[in-house]
Amino acid sequence: MIITDTHTHLYSKEFDADRESLVKSAMTKGVKRFFMPNVDSDSIEGMFEIEKKFPENCFAMMGLHPCSVDADYLNELAIVEEWLSKRKFVAIGEIGIDLYWDKTFFVQQQDAFRKQIQWAQKYNLPYVIHSRNSFDEVIEIVSEFKNENIKAIFHCFSGNVEQAERVIELNNFKLGIGGVVTFKNSGLEKVVEAIDLKHLVLETDAPYLAPVPYRGKRNEPSYILMIAQKIAEIKNISIEEVVSVTTQNSMDVFGV
Repeated sequence: MIITDTHTHLYSKEFDADRESLVKSAMTKGVKRFFMPNVDSDSIEGMFEIEKKFPENCFAMMGLHPCSVDADYLNELAIVEEWLSKRKFVAIGEIGIDLYWDKTFFVQQQDAFRKQIQWAQKYNLPYVIHSRNSFDEVIEIVSEFKNENIKAIFHCFSGNVEQAERVIELNNFKLGIGGVVTFKNSGLEKVVEAIDLKHLVLETDAPYLAPVPYRGKRNEPSYILMIAQKIAEIKNISIEEVVSVTTQNSMDVFGV
């Protein structure tokens, strides 16, 4: 089995003590593909270092996370744009709107999101969407950019079945399913049950959102197996089928 983690922050300081061993351990368990979303200018160097150590397995995105959008966001966006013009990335991300922590820079978040979707179109790259407490706001902006050739993933999808169907109708976008699907009363079981596997990809969002029984602790890349197993149980299919289809879905999005 080749398992794909479509969203992992391997460069995070939470992994400083054992990063390489964690990646290698995950690889022995079949997790062979790791896609790393950028956060802001502070995360770029660490992300590139991991990509250099594991060039066949770890893939970098470029983008400005909505939680990093502040009064200085235009300078941060300039750095993103410069990198996009200098080298190849698998996607633009993670980008979007976050209204959970702070709404101070909501207008700036909207502007940054629009600009980065435009860059996705310019460079013919998929993009990865962060939409915490902002589903309707994100859908409104994404709907402004109709382009059947540009694909995207709604990272950490936590909506209901109706919202999932709205995402799929947009451009046949994928839903990123992570550890939350293992949480009691998360509501994601109904979504996974109702939505065809061809619309789903697996993600850990490590070091965040560890699945049960590690909820509340540091998430790790190998824990994606628990997410795959949970989806298999919900759909009453084999974990091999979950892994095979979701990995192919990730290839369809990222092109690698």
